[in-house]
Amino acid sequence: MPRVTALPPAALQPAVAEVYRRFVAYGPFEDQAAVLAHVPPALDHLYRMLMELKARKAVPWRYIELGIVVASKLNACGYCMASHSPVLQIEGLSAAAIAQLPNADHPDFDDVDRIVVEYAVLVTQTAGRIRDGVFERMRSHFSEAQIVELTLRIALAGFFNRFNDALQIDDGRAAAAYGLATHPAQTETSND
Repeated sequence: MPRVTALPPAALQPAVAEVYRRFVAYGPFEDQAAVLAHVPPALDHLYRMLMELKARKAVPWRYIELGIVVASKLNACGYCMASHSPVLQIEGLSAAAIAQLPNADHPDFDDVDRIVVEYAVLVTQTAGRIRDGVFERMRSHFSEAQIVELTLRIALAGFFNRFNDALQIDDGRAAAAYGLATHPAQTETSND
């Protein structure tokens, strides 16, 4: 149960309520939208941007979702992994390949998948220390605009991972499915 009251779209101005409704139709994100509704400009701008980026199709969706799932797995966000892993299956990856991420040593992964996985790990764990060679390999598959968008989506996944975990946006089923503590901060230490 989230740490703040879930708000329905009716609590928002009509234009923002419409963004809320459109975004939850885009994926299983109603719990997140109901919490983010406490800050209407954030809901409006973040969700509108995400829907616009998806509609543009500037980066193949497989690579966007691969970056999101890798970041979410590294950050142990069960909610995001449960929300995005099924999309990777639609994009052609097996459950076995997804389960072993961020290890990309599976026949389902091609060279582009592997550089995206490597890049997602680096952006998530050591963003300030990525070597030029990684960008040279990225440039052999992606334009600079695509690299920027992919970086944005990986970094934004990290934001959503932390946002969801801090505000307990997950009823526990997603975390249990991935063998994670429902709310790691509560099970390991207390910061009251």
